[in-house]
Amino acid sequence: MFQSLLKATGVHKSFAGVHALKGVDLDIRKGEIHCLAGENGCGKSTLIKIISGVYQPDAGTIEFDGKALARITPIDAIMLGIQVIYQDFSVFSNLTVMENLALNSELAQKRRLVNWKRMREIAREAVAKINFEVDLDAPVSSLSVAQKQMVAICRALMFNARLIIMDEPTTALTRKEVQALFDIILKLKAQGISILFVSHKLNEVFEISERFTIFRNGELVKTGETRELDSNKFTYYMTGREFAPQQFVPEQVSKEPLLEVRNLTAKGFFEDVSFALHAGEIVGVTGLLDSGRSELALALFGVRPADSGEIRLKGRKTDIRRPRDAVRGKLGLVPEDRLSEGLFLPRSIEDNLVIAEVDRLAGPLSVIDRTKRRDEIRRLVDEFKIATPDPKNACQTLSGGNQQRVVLGKWLACNLDVLVLSGPTVGVDIGSKHDIHEILQNLARGGMGILIISDDLPEILENCSRVLVLKSGRIRKEMDTRDADERLILSHMM
Repeated sequence: MFQSLLKATGVHKSFAGVHALKGVDLDIRKGEIHCLAGENGCGKSTLIKIISGVYQPDAGTIEFDGKALARITPIDAIMLGIQVIYQDFSVFSNLTVMENLALNSELAQKRRLVNWKRMREIAREAVAKINFEVDLDAPVSSLSVAQKQMVAICRALMFNARLIIMDEPTTALTRKEVQALFDIILKLKAQGISILFVSHKLNEVFEISERFTIFRNGELVKTGETRELDSNKFTYYMTGREFAPQQFVPEQVSKEPLLEVRNLTAKGFFEDVSFALHAGEIVGVTGLLDSGRSELALALFGVRPADSGEIRLKGRKTDIRRPRDAVRGKLGLVPEDRLSEGLFLPRSIEDNLVIAEVDRLAGPLSVIDRTKRRDEIRRLVDEFKIATPDPKNACQTLSGGNQQRVVLGKWLACNLDVLVLSGPTVGVDIGSKHDIHEILQNLARGGMGILIISDDLPEILENCSRVLVLKSGRIRKEMDTRDADERLILSHMM
């Protein structure tokens, strides 16, 4: 007989008349790995915050280990053994690993004086729980994303965690780092700790979870054993739509390249990189996190200019030393981190959409033509299906998928010839991911040259006709995706 550790029944929650949760249920058993899935805005985060005491439900009950919880606070949840590891890990980047690990313990015990010896011992015990090797005196800002996540897990285990909620834990991890995280999760399960794994990545759900629960539009759609699922069912439960696999095949590829890169080198990042991109095709670039793939995108756009080599646009050598040079050459970049590099989040959706074409919308006296601006905003919102009640709302009110559509809309309003995308669907749910891929394929069919830089191999295989594999800053292999699969590409990456 399975024993429930946490049971949510008939939970409702509204914000200013918007129903975030409509009577949802969730049952997590002791010592199990349970996946909570759903598209952005489905209510996953709201339920997590109710379980952890950040929000109070409008109706419904929460039980933990058989006892009903009434109006718990975040401190109450922690004392019960409920720990949440959010996407940003909630670590203090300016403090050391030791300080991050020991600070909560010191505060919980209401200590007024710092005892460095005691703090070091607390930190050592914390990292020993998962055999995590790290310099305790290193500032957290110097750690990799995977290492920051390990710090957050160690900190969670310090408070006798019984339920650890991991909110999209693999968003910024490489495949190798994801596997290391899964090994840790399995060790925690072996210790009797329950894991609520929040994700919308199909392969990860099938690989790590035993049972699943799927929300859509604030409602419970399906719960059950993961072995009962397949990818088609999972996608349908999440989105309410059925997607037929679509392998992109270029229809008309130009004879001459739109973008030609010759022996491009950025010291310490990549070396002697050469390739060509033609109108009408989508080319992929993949590699591990330290392969130089992200830095290549920055060099092409002039954010971090190359030290040597040539970039040619439509056959003409172009000296790209800053983003303005790239834009003049009709080359745009959708950056890896849309939140800090691609958008002005506090500004309105409409401001973000037209920021790159301000000059074109201005009249003779450099005054914005309001009618032209309004028509352009309406066109972009409709064309990219940006889900918003009002484009005057702040961009930060949008889901991840809609934010990415704004970034795409911003650049495509500039009539680009070449679009470079670094991690184009990171943190984007299944439905939006499919829609973004469809947009990119239609752009290529319309004559644009598209370069996708990503470690998402299914994304590369579905959308690209060729893939370049980067390893240690050099192109190790160029393949036709019709002759490749994930295993073959990985063999050249590792």
